[in-house]
Amino acid sequence: MKSVELSEEKRRYSGRTVIQLGRYMLQYKWMLALAFVCTLGSNLFSLIGPKLTGLCIGAVEPGRGGVDFGAVFYYAAWMAGFYLVSAVMSYGLQVLMLTISRRVVYRMRQDVFEKLLSLPVGYFDVHQTGDIISRISYDIDTVNASLSNDLVQLLTTVITVVGALVMMITISPWLVLVFAFTVPVSILITRYITGRTRPLFRLRSAKMGEMNGFVEEMITGQKTLKAYGREEYTQGRFDMKNKAAVEAYYRAEYYGSTVGPCVNFINNLSLSLISVFGALLYLAGKMTVGNISSFVLYSRKFSGPINEAANIFSELQSALAAAERVFRLLEEAPEPADAEGAEELSRVEGDVQMVHVSFGYQPERTIIHDLSFRAEPGRLIAIVGPTGAGKTTLINLLMRFYDPDSGEILVDERRADQLTRRSLRKAYAMVLQDTWLFYGSIYENLSYGKAGATREEVEAAARAARIHSFIMRLTEGYDTVLTDEGTNISKGQKQLLTIARAMLLDAKMLILDEATSNVDTRTEQQIQRAMRELMKGKTCFVIAHRLSTIENADHILVVDNGEVVEQGTHRQLMGGDSMYRRLYEAQFE
Repeated sequence: MKSVELSEEKRRYSGRTVIQLGRYMLQYKWMLALAFVCTLGSNLFSLIGPKLTGLCIGAVEPGRGGVDFGAVFYYAAWMAGFYLVSAVMSYGLQVLMLTISRRVVYRMRQDVFEKLLSLPVGYFDVHQTGDIISRISYDIDTVNASLSNDLVQLLTTVITVVGALVMMITISPWLVLVFAFTVPVSILITRYITGRTRPLFRLRSAKMGEMNGFVEEMITGQKTLKAYGREEYTQGRFDMKNKAAVEAYYRAEYYGSTVGPCVNFINNLSLSLISVFGALLYLAGKMTVGNISSFVLYSRKFSGPINEAANIFSELQSALAAAERVFRLLEEAPEPADAEGAEELSRVEGDVQMVHVSFGYQPERTIIHDLSFRAEPGRLIAIVGPTGAGKTTLINLLMRFYDPDSGEILVDERRADQLTRRSLRKAYAMVLQDTWLFYGSIYENLSYGKAGATREEVEAAARAARIHSFIMRLTEGYDTVLTDEGTNISKGQKQLLTIARAMLLDAKMLILDEATSNVDTRTEQQIQRAMRELMKGKTCFVIAHRLSTIENADHILVVDNGEVVEQGTHRQLMGGDSMYRRLYEAQFE
């Protein structure tokens, strides 16, 4: 019962997928209308050819020399003209469909990327990057190929089949009865096979996404992979992923490819039947040789497109499976909208409070338990604690990447959930342990968060972060292009650049999540002093493992199991048998 319900749900989603694709294409309805006219004209002109062929043959009378060459040349000339017009319109159709598919795919990629920017952080926590990239590249490319090629063939099939059927009826309604047997058999075979192959194409797209996600992860972690000598193990895992993807691809293509030969056999059977019954009708004086010739040609035009449609049906199944993955992403719930009447956070002072906040990434597992604290404006607040205590989760809550399950967060005595996310996040400058730099010049990377930043402002921030002298030693200075997330500089230098970028912002609050973990102690102390100078009047949250770097913090929060178990200054916390003291002394044993 459950499998039947699942199958029915998938069938409904396939229907929705077709409708959604149709909506994209209807944005270019006038081009589609012109494409339909070209399809109609191209096929109708092509369908006149067999009729003229029959007339040419009819101009040949039994007996030697009984040929009306005038009639033959007359009909042949018209045939050539019609075929030429058909070819021109067919070319125009191809150009139109390529243009439409290009625009649809362009719009679809824009929508997918725009959707990715609107999704909550939680979506990226549970989906592989490679799988997401696979949807925006491989899956959309598959849709593009289907729109530009398969759709044209389907339109041609419909018009050609209907036109050929009409012409055959005008020639011999009795002979058309052959298709009353062969066409239903072809339809039944096609429906049966495609019904079995549709899930296989969904599986193929999913397995390709899994393999791409695995490859992306392994490429990103190459250094760790080699350091631990896990090449053979990783190769084994990739072989499994690759084998699963290849087998899914093979099974989908193998069973999908059986449609064409089966339908082709039925069509050839129909031709044999037409030949037999056509000969009987000729002997009975019901048909001429010319009519039989025209009917045979029309029967090929009737059955040929059906065979082609069966051959491309597997490609259409693949395209629908790919489109389904794309539309599932587009249907993901975006980050919740701002509350009705949400205010812009302006004239920020930096007074931040958490009041009885509880939170868990999963409803059944609470990480933050009844947490309360206050960070007064201009204070340096350090957050320390063992791994998994909930330190980074606090930052996610402050930035509203997630909202608390209960309790409230206040900024300047205003509830954070009553402020617009954009204005709240712009009030913070943020430097993470995992640095992020994009392909571009150093100047472009440093000024990323502040549009219109002058060269002087950028250099001042770089000096404060103790990275200016390094930049000036580079051949192109601030115009040096960083490649592939900054792989042409060291990780410590990358972190200094991200710190300089944060210093450049006009934010009243700063978050540093292990931001100096990749620089030496002396440089870290210099940065701390420089930041203290630059961050006067600003609230700063620092997550640190090296407790020696936050000894001068105005206030230290010790977090354990999602609760602030201790708080105070360094001197106060070192005064007794505290958790903070144990953590501090453990680093110097």
